[in-house]
Amino acid sequence: MGNNNNFFDNLEKKTNVKQQDIFNLANSVSGANFKDEQTVRNLIQQVAKLANRSVPKEKEDELVKTIVNNNMPVDFASLAKMFGKK
Repeated sequence: MGNNNNFFDNLEKKTNVKQQDIFNLANSVSGANFKDEQTVRNLIQQVAKLANRSVPKEKEDELVKTIVNNNMPVDFASLAKMFGKK
């Protein structure tokens, strides 16, 4: 159990996201219908709020389309490009 606590303590320090918020997000994702556009939009907005980031409408639309159509890239380079990382 101690390793789990250390993991979440480190995660909280690095992300400024509380452990309970992570669990709440995980619970909301469990059993979610990722084919439903509104569900996906709500999830994107929840994650953005937790990360204290804004997601431009165009990026949200792109993410929703990709997730709903099950076209998520599986390699890191593609994911990084999708999220605008260099």
